[in-house]
Amino acid sequence: MNFRSNVSLAQYTTFKIGGPAKLFAEVSDMSELALGFERAAADHLPVYVFSGGSNTLFSDQGFQGLVIRILDGGFHLLENGRISAGAGQSLSKVAFDCCEAGLAGMERLFGIPGSVGGAVRGNAGAFGADVASLVMSVKVLNKRTGMMKEYKKDECDFGYRHSLFKDHPELVILSAEFLLKPGGDPSVLKSVAKETQAMREAKHPQDAFCAGSFFMNPVVTDEHLREEFRHDSGKEPKGDRLPAGWVIDQVGLRGKTIGNAKVSEQHPNYIVNTGGATAEEVLTLISIVKQRVRDELDIQLQEEVQLVGFGHEAAKKKREKPEEWPVWDK
Repeated sequence: MNFRSNVSLAQYTTFKIGGPAKLFAEVSDMSELALGFERAAADHLPVYVFSGGSNTLFSDQGFQGLVIRILDGGFHLLENGRISAGAGQSLSKVAFDCCEAGLAGMERLFGIPGSVGGAVRGNAGAFGADVASLVMSVKVLNKRTGMMKEYKKDECDFGYRHSLFKDHPELVILSAEFLLKPGGDPSVLKSVAKETQAMREAKHPQDAFCAGSFFMNPVVTDEHLREEFRHDSGKEPKGDRLPAGWVIDQVGLRGKTIGNAKVSEQHPNYIVNTGGATAEEVLTLISIVKQRVRDELDIQLQEEVQLVGFGHEAAKKKREKPEEWPVWDK
């Protein structure tokens, strides 16, 4: 494996923000991933694993450990509508390949940035579809024990933008198997996929430097606010949640800027790097957004984006201290 020092992390994220990784490696299979964990254990370094680079904000100071980027992982058409996709595969590419194969179910996921692994971890979804509804099983590598395990769907604890793997960062997703509906017309499915991409583009330019939706849609029980949403949008709320972008707009923060970080004019749940933004500027901006929404609407917003390399990460690492990791036998 090629381990590199002081590699800028900004280039690997859709936000284009972040300092250097103390050590950086790209891996293509489980054996390389295991070697990476071995190296980290030997050097007493914390590890962060990612792939597509969306939904991630790295600190300006970078990450004082080993950052592993998972590449590809393969895509396989199996029998009876089943497919297998590696964690490093682009979710959009997998969705489009399924459309071309006449497999229905993923077309509404086309255009979601990032990788299959990240999409499974965060149960990505859009336009009435989500990853959890299609997953059959997920293969992971436990970075503490070095053991591989397959989790069936009912073991994955999927929920709104949530899965078991969010709660257990020691479980690194390797691949997932999905069940789709065979026999679809490829031209129709591809048309739906392209229509979905156009709908995403209409909401917000997809080439903007951002991490996608920054906050999860919050649970809102205030019936007055829910009625306001119905009046403004002409739509019914989806369950007990209201769109975070609409909530942020209610406190007048559309277009708010701190330095080169900006609450998007088109979609207030997007925080955009307008050019040269720092992670500190983004953190300051989201702090203002959260405080204003909390003070004025009594709603607590929760980040969907992963914040990596910041001071509060130390608390999370209590569950994955390098000194507790084994130095595996070669």
